[in-house]
Amino acid sequence: MKIPTTLKHKPVIVSENYEHIDGRYANHSDAKGLSLGLAQWNDRGKLDISAKVWRYTGEKWSRQSEELPLHRVLDLAILVSRSLLHFREAYRYKELYDTANPVIDRVGLQGDAMTISVATDNEKILEDLKLFSQALSDDDELIGERLRALSGMLKELGY
Repeated sequence: MKIPTTLKHKPVIVSENYEHIDGRYANHSDAKGLSLGLAQWNDRGKLDISAKVWRYTGEKWSRQSEELPLHRVLDLAILVSRSLLHFREAYRYKELYDTANPVIDRVGLQGDAMTISVATDNEKILEDLKLFSQALSDDDELIGERLRALSGMLKELGY
């Protein structure tokens, strides 16, 4: 399915037929494509690049399609990566995290830091941590494949 080019987000680089590789939703996904393009919120004379997940309901392009600035996509990748590191060692804690210090890390960005912590305000955090850990384990192959691909590209870019 072709990603529309007549909407406010203007695709420049696309990955169509994404539904065939959408992780555990492969071949059953409403996410039909990914694109990098000119953001829909651009002001005249000011350009931002955004990433977009294109969802299709079977009848029309969905309002649930997401558009994110590239730095947020990378911030999410940082959050995912740091979470994976945490859960590699979480077995050492009775509750899968240090209950005395729920902050997992502070990642320095732009003169400040992204604080990554366990969501202790969640009433069912202990149950949800176990479910989250199990889901990471179940999807280890899918996630690992993507991280290896990303790692290789980052190395090629010099990072």
